[in-house]
Amino acid sequence: MKHQPFEAEHFFHLYNRGNNDENIFLEQENYSYFLVLMKKYLLSVADVYSYCLLPNHFHIIIKFKEESQQEVGKNNSKISLHQPISNMMNAYTKAINKRYNRRGSLFQEHLKRIKITEENYLRNLIIYVNTNSTHHQIEDYRTYKHSSYDALISDQETSIKRDEVIELFSDVNNFKHVLSSKKLNIETLQELILE
Repeated sequence: MKHQPFEAEHFFHLYNRGNNDENIFLEQENYSYFLVLMKKYLLSVADVYSYCLLPNHFHIIIKFKEESQQEVGKNNSKISLHQPISNMMNAYTKAINKRYNRRGSLFQEHLKRIKITEENYLRNLIIYVNTNSTHHQIEDYRTYKHSSYDALISDQETSIKRDEVIELFSDVNNFKHVLSSKKLNIETLQELILE
């Protein structure tokens, strides 16, 4: 399967799962470390709109920044859009392999990505990603600690593009209502579901 090239100023859904359906998050601190790496690597080239980290897979919705807003490398040239993401995934794999004395690939094949071109699709995907823990019967999305939901409904400082996400749903109360009633078109998202 040919990968869609990353493009500045476009939304993408990034997702992947553990090799052979193995867990990629083995204990609580793994989730925190993955978020640290997201901040370190992703935020140099993209804004994060939503995410959900589940024991054996993850979903991240990003929008690549305008070229003028992207960080430059040591040689004063633009960093390719794919390099920070590759660095993030490699850093996480190396850390897990070292900590748990394992070898080889942690993730299944290459990172999967889908370009998001329609606002309605983006809204449905935000709903899907933020309710993913409920969808997989792991924990109610309102109490699950490894997604962007808490950051989106609170007024605490966050790296998530909260205002932009909430604006897609008019306001915070409507966002909560839409998620609680799960008003999404699952057929639209069928190709994204990893089961």
